[in-house]
Amino acid sequence: MPLIKTIFVDSQTKVFLWKISETLQDLATIYLCENSIKRLDKMRSIPHKKGFISVRYLLKEAGYIDSDLYYTEDGKPHLKDGKQISISHSFEYATIIVSDGPVGIDIEKNRELIKKIAFKFVDKENEFLQKEQLIEQLTVLWGAKESLYKIYPDGGLLFRKHLPIDAFALKDKQTTGWIKKHPWNEQYRLYFEFVDGFTLVYALPIN
Repeated sequence: MPLIKTIFVDSQTKVFLWKISETLQDLATIYLCENSIKRLDKMRSIPHKKGFISVRYLLKEAGYIDSDLYYTEDGKPHLKDGKQISISHSFEYATIIVSDGPVGIDIEKNRELIKKIAFKFVDKENEFLQKEQLIEQLTVLWGAKESLYKIYPDGGLLFRKHLPIDAFALKDKQTTGWIKKHPWNEQYRLYFEFVDGFTLVYALPIN
């Protein structure tokens, strides 16, 4: 299946979402630069390979080719024209966000497992979590914190301590969150939506 959704967040920011229904052989027809071919050859997981290649299709939708994307030593993706990009893929979905400013994105499958690991990333957010739709709430929280983590340039963030998320209701489809690690004390707008059992979350600075 090709691109299934483009979200025009604002005049500077777009989100692209791809549902991966193709075979690896079908996906592998897109142009890959030499470095990407080497990375792909090292991957053992077929779903991981498909996610990796699907991101290159999303780059094409955004007006780029694979060689326009590069990674710094910290593993963060960048575009050669100076635009900001964040990338995520999970099972049969891949997504990117492209903007003039710092952005982060995450897509996760809603799974029962997240309740068992919630203690690793939930802190003050326990005050507003409800028993109803707990899996969806926790997945939003994880995606929000993962998106903020991708924005922060220096690493070393603790999800419970440094990335608090403000209260939200699922129907609101947005909230705010923070990166609080000295000298940072920055607030971000967080948007989320649900797609076929998955949760998509993306973060942008509040101007």
